[in-house]
Amino acid sequence: MVKYDEKTVLRLTTDILELLTTHYGGGMSEEGFVEGLDAVQRALNDARKWHEGQMRKSGEPYIFHPLRVSHLAARHWMDFPSIVAALLHDVVEDTPVSIEYVRSEYGEEVALLVDGLTKVESTELSREATKMETYRKQVLAAIEDVRVLCLKFWDRIDNLNTINALPAHKQKRIAEETREIYVPLANHLGMRYVAATLDSSSLHLLYSRRGKIYNQRVEQVRQETVSFLRQQRARVVNACEHEKLGILLKERWRPFSIAAAKEAGRGFSALFTLEAQVDRVMDAYRFLGVLHNLYPPIPGKLRDHLVVPSHHGYQSLKTTIQAGEKRMRVEITTRKLARFNEAGVLAPGFEFRRENFRDLMKSLTEGESAFDTQSLMLASKNIQVYTPKGESRVLPEGSSALDFAFDIHEKLGIHAFRARINGQTRLLKTRLLDGDQISIEVIDAPSVLPKWLEWAVTPKARNTIRRYLRKKVKDC
Repeated sequence: MVKYDEKTVLRLTTDILELLTTHYGGGMSEEGFVEGLDAVQRALNDARKWHEGQMRKSGEPYIFHPLRVSHLAARHWMDFPSIVAALLHDVVEDTPVSIEYVRSEYGEEVALLVDGLTKVESTELSREATKMETYRKQVLAAIEDVRVLCLKFWDRIDNLNTINALPAHKQKRIAEETREIYVPLANHLGMRYVAATLDSSSLHLLYSRRGKIYNQRVEQVRQETVSFLRQQRARVVNACEHEKLGILLKERWRPFSIAAAKEAGRGFSALFTLEAQVDRVMDAYRFLGVLHNLYPPIPGKLRDHLVVPSHHGYQSLKTTIQAGEKRMRVEITTRKLARFNEAGVLAPGFEFRRENFRDLMKSLTEGESAFDTQSLMLASKNIQVYTPKGESRVLPEGSSALDFAFDIHEKLGIHAFRARINGQTRLLKTRLLDGDQISIEVIDAPSVLPKWLEWAVTPKARNTIRRYLRKKVKDC
């Protein structure tokens, strides 16, 4: 059993301060750095004071929850205001402290983050409506500052890790909303491992027996391949030393998911990935050559996401090799890009399509419900398509040519007549594939029909079509 005492508080606090020093100590002025450390220490003292005597359902003192959330935030390159907000994120909701007090003591930036993490309270709305308004509030806050959502991810991860004390029906509800809302949002922010962690933890709650069987299968394969992996690692490292190529190898076992459980019967090839980290992009291609010289590559399994990142910003070379009797997946990336792949938008230097994200978030709050969860789920898997001039557009998987037209401009969507996809004339309802090039043919008089709502999947297109149809009826 975990012991909750002052030593644990000190350890977590020390880790947080050391992480902040490592990430920001060299890039800030001495005065700003000292002020940041002072704010974190004050926030910790205030959080302990305000949560004093409060216990979580698990029986632990409440302060350990904000401490762990802050620790996760610090590990993923979040800044001083974010750590302060993480420490204080429950004080407005669970103590007599007001958001005005937080603003006066810690400033507008911290107050915005704390307020964005505070649930909506209403005696007039149903529980479901209140929950939807809370999502809506978080999204509106995230439009202003994406750190709100990132902090919510750490909060939710810790809640899922300590959820056993709650009744089964509450565990199920929290797991379902995590998969509906926060997993897609984490994917949108390039936070691949965060999304996988949230999804796996939620699925373990929803399908505990299946998750247990899966974990047992992974552990069985792990034990069976200890010697094999040791030999392959040694062979790869020796070959890299001969080429004077610096390499860091990491073993990654696939977390529980519905797809992973279905493929678990295939064993090692479906469950394991060897991750190789090098210093430079050029070295990634050098290592690929070394690897394919050691092991025969499986045809058709090479994917290059170093030059052109995947839709959520993931960057690596992916290949599958035949290592003796076993097929083995290998992902090759640089140490810098590995940070991007883990922390997404939070990693230093990550190129975040902020405008695309803001547009999506706005469209999700403009629908007929308080928060369009179905559209969010649809938009969590993307394809990349192109205009005739070669400009790329990122759309949800399953989007039609009509969605493309509305993504370019509302007027183009309203006046759309037909599409040309890769030079071939197609109907507006035609579903697009990754890499398609599309142009839209228009007519002067709009011909928007109710069935267009069946053809469109993006929130922007569906909302615009609904508004146009309502206006058309009203004008009649």
